Amino acid sequence: MGMSFSSVPLSERMRPKSLDEYIGQEHLVGKNGPIRRALDAGILPSIILWGPPGVGKTTLANLLADELKRPFYSLSAISSGVKDVRDIISSASSNQGLFQSKQPVVFIDEIHRFSKSQQDSVLGAVERGIITLIGATTENPSFEVISALLSRCQTYTLKEHSKDDLVKIMNHAIQTDVVLSTKKIQLLESNALIAISGGDARKLLNLLELVIGTFSGEEQISITDELTKSIATESFARYDKDGEQHYDIISAFIKSVRGSDPNAAVYWLARMVEGGEDPKFIARRLLILASEDIGLANPNALLLATACFQAVEMIGWPESRIILSQCTIYLASSPKGNASYKAINEAQEVVSQTGNLSVPLHLRNAPTKLMKELGYGTNYLYSHDYPGNFVVQEFMPDELKNTSFFNPGSNSKEKEVEQFINNRWGEKYKKS
Repeated sequence: MGMSFSSVPLSERMRPKSLDEYIGQEHLVGKNGPIRRALDAGILPSIILWGPPGVGKTTLANLLADELKRPFYSLSAISSGVKDVRDIISSASSNQGLFQSKQPVVFIDEIHRFSKSQQDSVLGAVERGIITLIGATTENPSFEVISALLSRCQTYTLKEHSKDDLVKIMNHAIQTDVVLSTKKIQLLESNALIAISGGDARKLLNLLELVIGTFSGEEQISITDELTKSIATESFARYDKDGEQHYDIISAFIKSVRGSDPNAAVYWLARMVEGGEDPKFIARRLLILASEDIGLANPNALLLATACFQAVEMIGWPESRIILSQCTIYLASSPKGNASYKAINEAQEVVSQTGNLSVPLHLRNAPTKLMKELGYGTNYLYSHDYPGNFVVQEFMPDELKNTSFFNPGSNSKEKEVEQFINNRWGEKYKKS
């Protein structure tokens, strides 16, 4: 007897069998997406798929190999060493004759966890055309993948699933899954399912299955947010054995630092140290937090976080734990402010709404005689020619005069910046 369907997790049972069944990532695999166009031309370049967990990186890699009928090998960077990579490459090259010119596809999950020597061993095979590489990473490949390998791959960014995508995935499972389609299921509310699974489709389907599994027999199953929360609180953490705790722990860590609790932050740091997390992954998150959540409230935070990242890069485990602990406690104990973060968000929002507004003539560069004749740079006032190295003039495009992006929080340093702006600009940038 083969394995019964119900012993295979729902997320596995619902893996799409073809690209047409694949939900999401339209910008890549939709009608005019670059991956779809390559496939239509019978081409599969080496690819790095970058995106959050549960958006379909592994599934997409499988489907791409299937689509072009290529042999498919899979490795996980967490559990594979250089030897495993070499074995797969030699197996791929010895089988290549059997598949004529069809290059085998080697899929490497979590490729950012590969050491430089492991990545080098893959690079040679890609360069010689023995394999087509598809690497999946949740980390920015510019930081984590060696540049020689990166330059031989197309990098594609996978987007988080939208709420619509996730509801579609659940409804598809309820209607077509071999087990769920035999039950009477009403998905009345889905917010809790989506929130608890963090938008990760794999977690979402396994949580949906867990909730449905609490009903027995022929009864009508009505799924509400309240029901989902009551079932998921404790058991889902145990149920989701294999996967994404890594992301939940880094999230708890950053939220503890942001929330100014050094004790909790050091606890989550210890969990990551014991779990063998990459110290640079932790240091990079602290570096972002130092600007996003502290910023001008304590500009030294960014300096210390930068020094921490550089030190961790030089030292590695186990001593990096001490440096990370120092930086974590300092950032957790620091005053908090997110004015810079909010300012750039607001400014980008305005740019997206107003497009490419003209640079005022007096601010334009005038490197040639013609440009000077056209008035570029005319009426620009050179700040250093005025008392206090400051003179009032307009630096915004005409359409955005008096628009303010900087809104200080209650901390003293951000208030100082506000005072500086008010002293120079008077009423111009004051919020009504």
